[in-house]
Amino acid sequence: MKVIICAGPPTTGKTTVLKQVTKRLVGAGKQVSYLKIDVQYAVEDEMFKKEFGIPAKKVYSGELCPDHCNVMVLRDAIEWAVENNSDYLLVETAGLCLRCSPYIEGSMGMVVLEATSGMNLPRKIGPMLTLADIAVVTKIDLISQAEREVFRARIMHAASDTYICETNALCGIGIDAVVKKINASPDVTDSLILRGNPPVGTCTICVGKKEIGWQQHFGVVRPLESDIFYRGE
Repeated sequence: MKVIICAGPPTTGKTTVLKQVTKRLVGAGKQVSYLKIDVQYAVEDEMFKKEFGIPAKKVYSGELCPDHCNVMVLRDAIEWAVENNSDYLLVETAGLCLRCSPYIEGSMGMVVLEATSGMNLPRKIGPMLTLADIAVVTKIDLISQAEREVFRARIMHAASDTYICETNALCGIGIDAVVKKINASPDVTDSLILRGNPPVGTCTICVGKKEIGWQQHFGVVRPLESDIFYRGE
């Protein structure tokens, strides 16, 4: 079974890309399962069930970072997909944490970026892009050719080894190249290891400490006028 983890900022078109991919895989007679990881609201699983008749479910991360939730539930999700005799497991994660990578070794990491989001976006999203196997650029019909070239160059500068596929996902333009890369990806193994290192240190804000000011926190902290440093409890 192949596992494809799809991340990207909100509204980039992740679901639309995956619907086009699923349409082609199901049309080729493949068994597909779909998992949506979001923070507090999602209906995509119902859409995939209704449109393609495939096993689909969702998980709400709630107070947990969606990328961290992905790490927690992915082994269970793979077992669930295997029970469904799936050839492909498509995981769509909200991917809101720009310090983390939701991808695992021995799978395909796909980031979806919208061309209308600004020329500097590829410089801002860190491991979500730099550790991806493929960057799918959506909404290319809404910008000029010059802007497309600049956006592509910025991606190449941030992640030179990442394959770039420009698409109009609503119309299905460029999706065949995405499916080709998916079909060429390796099968998942039992050794499930996160791709890339998680952020250093424990964040007291993430675990619920509400006070404002670095003086009220410990671990890796940062004042306004100097660089980050470690402060003991």
